[in-house]
Amino acid sequence: MTALDPRAAVARARRVIVKIGSRSLAGEGSQIYERLAKTIASRSQASFVIVSSGAIALGVRKLGYPSRPKEMARLQAAAAAGQSLLMRAYEAAFERAGLTVAQVLLTHADLADRTRGNNARAALAALLEAGAVPILNENDSVAVEEIKFGDNDQLAAMVVPLVEAELVVLLSDVEGLLDSKGRRVPTVRDVAVEALPHIHASVSTVGSGGMASKVEAARRATLAGANVVVADARDPDALEGVLSGQDVGTLFVAAREHLNAKKYWIAFTLRPRGDMVLDAGAARAVRTKGKSVLSVGVLGVRGEFRAGDAVRVLDAEGHEIARGLARCGAGDAARVAGRRRAELPEELADLATLIHAGEIVVGSDR
Repeated sequence: MTALDPRAAVARARRVIVKIGSRSLAGEGSQIYERLAKTIASRSQASFVIVSSGAIALGVRKLGYPSRPKEMARLQAAAAAGQSLLMRAYEAAFERAGLTVAQVLLTHADLADRTRGNNARAALAALLEAGAVPILNENDSVAVEEIKFGDNDQLAAMVVPLVEAELVVLLSDVEGLLDSKGRRVPTVRDVAVEALPHIHASVSTVGSGGMASKVEAARRATLAGANVVVADARDPDALEGVLSGQDVGTLFVAAREHLNAKKYWIAFTLRPRGDMVLDAGAARAVRTKGKSVLSVGVLGVRGEFRAGDAVRVLDAEGHEIARGLARCGAGDAARVAGRRRAELPEELADLATLIHAGEIVVGSDR
């Protein structure tokens, strides 16, 4: 990829995630499944993963609910009833295109747990090796607030390091990110400068919250090394145009220096269970040099966390400067806080380093 032609890398992508929302599926009916299948079948040199919403919307109709319910149990029931319809639609369309699909249902807990996350990675790799197209969705029939991804835009971003995706296409019902005059923004290299000011200008049926979610998902995916394009699912040629490197949608260019899979997992998949508050010197060492968190620089500890849990690293004013994996529980961290290694009893000497530099992600990378 060159700075002059960022779309060239998009056209060369060989591992692609396509995310499509429930509104897009509902608005286009069976035609959108057929278009997806036809386009993917024509790209035999690339492997595809689809992240698909739509189960709840289909289940609402199947169960005869007058509208989308608000009660968690009924939402879960709708998801359970609708997921089979969703897969039936994908299977029918993709089979006609000569492709095999496979259902993969995930919760946040599946990816937050290191072992289960690695199992998901291995299963997806095996499916892609077999030439199948995995259809991923959040397991809404069992998911509750504590184990939900938030939305499938975020799920698509989390899957990037699992499948080593080079490109993520977020299909929506807008032509891309729009500026304050309603014009499409073709390319974004710096999300904070070039995208965030335009989020509320991109008003559509997905609303400003929907675009905010897509921009955040794009930011995260670019930090994992993938290019991201937000494009209009209503345009029958949009996906083909994106994959051909045409100026379609808004391209978020992959970060030049991206996070490895473990640091990406710490930064964006794990949910912090507590905080470590640092003094000025320790905060500066972490913020500017990515140094380890040492016991002597810790002013205090908050929350109930265990060894291996993610924690926020805060400065004395309460600003988050990093996230990392705690090497001990909250109780032991509080016991060694503010003390040098030489001051620690022998059984706690190893806790002079509370978060190792290799397991910390500073704010500028998040």
